Amino acid sequence: MKLQGKVAIVTGAGRDTRGIGRRIAHALAGEGADIVISDFVPENASAAAAEITEATGRRAVAVQGDVASEADVERLFATAQAEFGHVDILVNNAGITRDGLLLRMTEEAWDAVLNCNLKGAFLCTRAAAKVMLKQRSGRIVNIASVMGRVGNAGQANYSASKAGLIGLTKSTAKELGSRGVTANAVAPGFIQTAMTDALSEDLREQMKKQVPLGRLGTADDVARVVLFFCTDDAAYVTGQVLSIDGGLFM
Repeated sequence: MKLQGKVAIVTGAGRDTRGIGRRIAHALAGEGADIVISDFVPENASAAAAEITEATGRRAVAVQGDVASEADVERLFATAQAEFGHVDILVNNAGITRDGLLLRMTEEAWDAVLNCNLKGAFLCTRAAAKVMLKQRSGRIVNIASVMGRVGNAGQANYSASKAGLIGLTKSTAKELGSRGVTANAVAPGFIQTAMTDALSEDLREQMKKQVPLGRLGTADDVARVVLFFCTDDAAYVTGQVLSIDGGLFM
């Protein structure tokens, strides 16, 4: 139980039972952490919290909210403080896509992705910093993407948001490190989720062929690395971006 007595906030963790956020929350709870689930859809957040408590026996609290809303983020952290008294871990997982070619991309699609993926992480990180600096300890992990490192046609907004998240991670690490707070990021590649399940078999095979390990990743592949960053095993690791992509970025 490497996280016994710790409290973790995981954003965007309610949407998909096999999604990255949900599996991260399970992994942290499995090591003893109590969990605060944040999701835009209240039913999804409640379902995730109930599932985690049933599976792990840890306390899990559901909070509905939009991470791009300053008021909602303040309410999220106030709820965590009221329920548990402290916040030790923040995983900025909430994210959306609005894909389209650059010339056809609307300002609305650009703003929606940047607001959720990047502004949301900024607001949550700022709120977490206020708590963690007083505690002189904390772990912040951002879910970036390989697309934030290499770019992708049809995903200018998504790639830009994830590249910005990498920059936010490094700046956060430099600002908060002297108070014992670490900030790291993971950059998943092709991960098998409900989104990839909707793709054709031919397209999934093409994706696999680009990966040296020859398979799509799983949400648990990502969750295990996030768990490492949240434990004392990574106490001397900060400002890092670790690709979880089967060698794709390499």
